[in-house]
Amino acid sequence: MNIYVDKNVPIDGNGQKNHPFKTIQAAANIAQPGDTVLVGPGIYRENVNPQNSGTSSKRITYKSSENLGAVITGAERVTSWEKIDDNVWKVNIPNGVFADYNPYTTKVYGDWFDARIIAHTGEVYLNDKALYEVNSLDEVKKPVRNEKSWYPDDTLYTWFTEQDDRNNETIIYANFQGNNPNKENVEINVRENCFYPQTEGIGYITLSGFGVTKAATQWAPPTAYQEGMIGPHWSKGWIIEKCDISHSKCSGISLGKYLQPNNDNKWSKWKYKDGTQTERDAICQASYEGWDKEHVGSHIVHQNHIHDCGQTGIVGHLGGVFSLIEDNDIHDINVRQNLAGAEIGGIKMHAAIDVTYRHNHIHHCTRGLWLDWQAQGTRVTQNVFDHNSLPNDFKVTKDNLDDVLSGLGEDMWIEVSHGPTLIDNNLLLSDRSVRLAAQGVAFVHNLIAGSFTAIGRGTDNNSVNLPSNRFTPYHEIHGTKVMGFMTIQHGDNKFYNNIFVQQKLRPEMQKLADMKKDEPDDWDDYNFTVGTKPFDNYPTFEEWKKQFDGYCGIYAPNSDHYYNHLPIWSAGNIYFNGAEPCNMEKDAIISDKKIQLKLEQRDEGLFLKTNLFNAVPAKTDGVISTDTIMMAFEPEEKYENPDGTPITFNTDFFGTHREGIKVTAGPFAGAEEIQKSLF
Repeated sequence: MNIYVDKNVPIDGNGQKNHPFKTIQAAANIAQPGDTVLVGPGIYRENVNPQNSGTSSKRITYKSSENLGAVITGAERVTSWEKIDDNVWKVNIPNGVFADYNPYTTKVYGDWFDARIIAHTGEVYLNDKALYEVNSLDEVKKPVRNEKSWYPDDTLYTWFTEQDDRNNETIIYANFQGNNPNKENVEINVRENCFYPQTEGIGYITLSGFGVTKAATQWAPPTAYQEGMIGPHWSKGWIIEKCDISHSKCSGISLGKYLQPNNDNKWSKWKYKDGTQTERDAICQASYEGWDKEHVGSHIVHQNHIHDCGQTGIVGHLGGVFSLIEDNDIHDINVRQNLAGAEIGGIKMHAAIDVTYRHNHIHHCTRGLWLDWQAQGTRVTQNVFDHNSLPNDFKVTKDNLDDVLSGLGEDMWIEVSHGPTLIDNNLLLSDRSVRLAAQGVAFVHNLIAGSFTAIGRGTDNNSVNLPSNRFTPYHEIHGTKVMGFMTIQHGDNKFYNNIFVQQKLRPEMQKLADMKKDEPDDWDDYNFTVGTKPFDNYPTFEEWKKQFDGYCGIYAPNSDHYYNHLPIWSAGNIYFNGAEPCNMEKDAIISDKKIQLKLEQRDEGLFLKTNLFNAVPAKTDGVISTDTIMMAFEPEEKYENPDGTPITFNTDFFGTHREGIKVTAGPFAGAEEIQKSLF
């Protein structure tokens, strides 16, 4: 059955085609499995709370009748501003507008949030651009450029809030830099979510073709009730497609966790257990409370435009397992630098078990994709990553060095995971490609134009005088049951048929590299040399297994071999422009031909402009498959499809078949492929 919604009708109806509802919520209250809610164009200022679940064979579909014509927003327009100073305006908002959630008294808060920053979940927007919150009226009157932002000129547009307790009002002051807010489109976000069931288990929902924007979402760490502007809230089988998702204060889409009252931001509240320990507690508790393939995950997030969110475009912990995230354009995440902490990225997911990230363009974020803990059975394939580091015009000085380093970023961060994590047929084009504080990762047929960082680092937990190894879980193969916990030994990584290109560093990035080249820390080695060079002196498999010759029992003279670095496999790779192989890679092809790489956005799509195929030797090594890659050591799991079938890497970035017994390195099967639009 079709249920119709049209906010523009003069009288609220009953959901029939000739008498549509005026609100989406009215339809959501009655929609049953198999129903489609068709929403007419317009701005819907509501927080839709789906009441009923679909089924695997009869989904409940919410669809904008005109693609992106219907916009669900958490904001309200404000036209009653009073000018009090040159560019400064004031408005008094009755607190009844906010019901039981006032974003202007609710501060951004949670585990791994940088508590030195004072921010509210509320926001002020001028013509769909968020202003910058400051901490005093004087900073509104005399704003100062914030050079941490990727858009420092915009930081002069400021706002500040306080409460008038006597009149029960929220007061907002804002500097609109000469604009009259009563004549422009000025909005404030007042609702916490936009399309989000308030109860668990509302599964098999499709959300298609909507604009979704401006929600006052809370910080979403893995140890909290992890909310987003859109989210399935601990259920199964959602499809979120063809939407424009923007301006969530924290996270756009959450595929995340449910509320564990005994362990909700426990590290921040109770303090006596470290966050890593409460994270382990959260995982184990979930395993006893329905965290399995039958009840949770298996979502599809595809063909969305996700941008301008403060923390993440997509976030998730536990609830995103077995999902597919593909064909999304994700950019401008956390680039305002008004929030900071350890849960930031275009996509940030914990426990991405059997999740596939395919053919996404993730760019212009402070960090692209962050796979934290349990990236087991995770596959990242056919994606383009670029400009996921510091902005083009950043400056580095001794005085701002800490701020610069905190936003340094990279295309991918894989952290304290045992794998298997498969990275194949991608273009990684930022200054730093992968922060690899993990093991059990295979790189196959990628174009890698940035460095590997944090090799052998980033897996302890910040203690000064005592050991603080992070024991993280691994799971049954293609399932959620915890099979064990172990620290990260580093290694167990595989590099096959990749192309490495050393790009010339931007002057300020080179300055940063020079400043930090001899100052590694526990979290980063600040390496900017492209290639597998950071794995010098890691053992080959043959060298590693010799440690176990002879008697290895409890009375053996030395048991270090159980804790040494795991081996590295590397073959068929090509190195350009001074990119360097590690010293155990005996058959590396090192070319003296100079390679240029440049992405060009044209009317007909995104293209890679390069002379690469004038220089890449053809047919350099054999076809790689599941059977030719050693399984991930700790979980003893192969690099295979989620259904357990093997993978043969005989297709390229575009899905074109690689002809022959031997193949060409990199993500393109041949020279003609590089002429195609990437998106």
